[in-house]
Amino acid sequence: MYGSGYIPGLDYTKLNNSIAQEDPQKLAEFEAKIENGDKIEPHDWMPQQYRKQLIRLIEQHAHSEIMGALPEGTWITRAPTLKRKLALIAKVQDEIGHAQLLYAAAETLGKPREAMINDLLSGKSKYSNVFNYPAETWADITVIGFLIDAAAIVNQLLNSKGSYGPYSRALKRICAEESFHLKQGYEGFVYLATGSPKQRKMLQDAVNRWWPPIMHFFGPPNKTSVHSEKLMKWKVKMASNDEMRNRFLDQYVPKVWELGITLPDPNLRKNEETGRWEYTEPDWEEFFRVIKGDGPCNKERIAVRQWAVEKGRWVRQALFNPSAKYSLPVA
Repeated sequence: MYGSGYIPGLDYTKLNNSIAQEDPQKLAEFEAKIENGDKIEPHDWMPQQYRKQLIRLIEQHAHSEIMGALPEGTWITRAPTLKRKLALIAKVQDEIGHAQLLYAAAETLGKPREAMINDLLSGKSKYSNVFNYPAETWADITVIGFLIDAAAIVNQLLNSKGSYGPYSRALKRICAEESFHLKQGYEGFVYLATGSPKQRKMLQDAVNRWWPPIMHFFGPPNKTSVHSEKLMKWKVKMASNDEMRNRFLDQYVPKVWELGITLPDPNLRKNEETGRWEYTEPDWEEFFRVIKGDGPCNKERIAVRQWAVEKGRWVRQALFNPSAKYSLPVA
């Protein structure tokens, strides 16, 4: 589902120094190719920092798809109707499939999938802040399906026009499937918003809980993202964090308000003169704390992934080395 434009852990002073050390002619040809609208393919020459940034971005996106399936997956057995259950099963299956597409795209840049998974489990590699929070009620699932998927689509539609071919092509397929997830989420959101007083209250409570993480989703403001200019020149990012956040607010805040659901920010309004949304500045200290591994559900969700890796090890062994001896996991 979800890849934030923010890439933590990268030393951008070192980045700028290494760029200066690249072969000037090859670098000029590389940047001219991007400027011309051509795609960079795995066999093409590319600056090492372009490769490193893409690996970080794509693997974090892949991790977010895997981790994003966990809060929704816990509601499959508790979905209120058979229709909702079947739709949620299909969605979770799609998210896992998206992760596989993205891991494959990242592997074309030279990092093995096993190394990516190990980095996720160790905490070295991050995933989207929004998947560190609990889904307390069925209304949380509709908010995830509508507003968080909407935020992800804003990001992914832009990045599908980026410069790296395998990532761009993966995103086009992912966005096509995410559009169905968004419709599913919106339909469930509307159902609760137009339902009984108890249903509306449940939805309003969920919106109140999820709004701060949603505002964090696109990453910190432009003024703190010193790397944005280089990422955008190379078309790794296609818009600034603030621009993506503004696009999301433009498209989806009116849809929430027209249903009579409020958003927990008294300062949220659109400045008609500038065309920009004004809002209370999010708590960026919480954002950084969460993505560094101190989110409310991080330990639990990493533990689930660790369990899945261990229990599935024998399958991978059998696939890649059928003649080897292996042990079945203990139930």
